[in-house]
Amino acid sequence: MKKILNYLLEHKTLSREAAKDVLLQMSEGKFNDSELAAFITVFLMRSITIDELLGFRDALLSLCVKVDLGNHSVIDIVGTGGDGKNTFNISTLACFIVAGAGEKVAKHGNYGASSISGSSNVMEQLGYVFTNQSDQLRKELETANICFLHAPLFHPALKVVGPIRKNLGVRTFFNMLGPLVNPAAPATQLIGVYSLEMARIYNYVLQQTGKPFTIIHSLDGYDEVSLTNDTKVITAAGERMYSARELGKRQVHPEDLYGGDTLEEAAAIFRSIISGKGTWAQNAVVLANAALALAGTGKYANYEEAYQAAVRSLESGAALQSLETLIALQP
Repeated sequence: MKKILNYLLEHKTLSREAAKDVLLQMSEGKFNDSELAAFITVFLMRSITIDELLGFRDALLSLCVKVDLGNHSVIDIVGTGGDGKNTFNISTLACFIVAGAGEKVAKHGNYGASSISGSSNVMEQLGYVFTNQSDQLRKELETANICFLHAPLFHPALKVVGPIRKNLGVRTFFNMLGPLVNPAAPATQLIGVYSLEMARIYNYVLQQTGKPFTIIHSLDGYDEVSLTNDTKVITAAGERMYSARELGKRQVHPEDLYGGDTLEEAAAIFRSIISGKGTWAQNAVVLANAALALAGTGKYANYEEAYQAAVRSLESGAALQSLETLIALQP
């Protein structure tokens, strides 16, 4: 690692193959915590290159525990995290809205590294039991329209760096990797990013897959549609700026998105919203994210149709039913 660090500290970058090799060595436990922290810190001080990101992704996918969800075409809604906004679990709630609208969702997530409650935290609080067993996950997908893939169970390398990420408490390049390494290989994704630079990198990477995708970034730094400002939306067809009114009928305030100070509070906010008791602002934000995900499937004539499908999912109780069915299936 000393040689690698000296190389990087000379302002050089890793090739795709070299980046893959470093992460493979990481997963084998060849570096101590101090070396790992130093390596991660390099990428806090400069931007990651596309080759480095692809190399890290290649390593995680080569080590990934495989999952067989049958012939189902699945969707994922995921943010890179690390925007430091401490919002409630918008992406995870949007996943249940989408599941309630009839789509199959394979949500990939992890514990929060720079927030109170990541998607894994809230799912655990709600009573979900993490597994990497395909039979169980397939049953959940077929019965509840959704299953949850807890990243450390599928990516051994993440277990090695988990405590270090938590201790650092800031976003790292692992935040950037999460949306690119869903073991279910979703047919389409809605990916939220925390910067326009990251949006550009993701656009390049996802264009190579040939699959439909939607990248979103709120101009005031949120890695999701926050409705607190305009949102940049990028798809394979191009990019466009949307106002809060276009996506969510009105603008909301940052305090409307407060995610709680404890895991228990985060889970309570989640339950309130999915049960139809959320505030107008909370509902609007969740519905906007779900609607963009639904629109990305290509099954709706326009965004407004997708938005109304999301509204029906929440207001009819279909999204809540999806959650309750999923939790009832837990061993």
